[in-house]
Amino acid sequence: MKLGNNIRRCRFDKDELSQEALADAVGVTRQTILSIEKGKFVPSALLALKIARFFGKPVEEVFYLVESEAPEG
Repeated sequence: MKLGNNIRRCRFDKDELSQEALADAVGVTRQTILSIEKGKFVPSALLALKIARFFGKPVEEVFYLVESEAPEG
């Protein structure tokens, strides 16, 4: 199981907000936002809540669980 997110969609819906602007708003680097969007970094609960609050959405609308497919064999 892994963590998926709708950050890119949320940024687009918020007047095509840049990764840099979001990063500044929540106190991280642009690289951190990029890594979260690509699924390479799982944010802390605090950061996930800050991002969701910034967009005015419940955390479950920004982040969601992705079920892993069982390996074949």
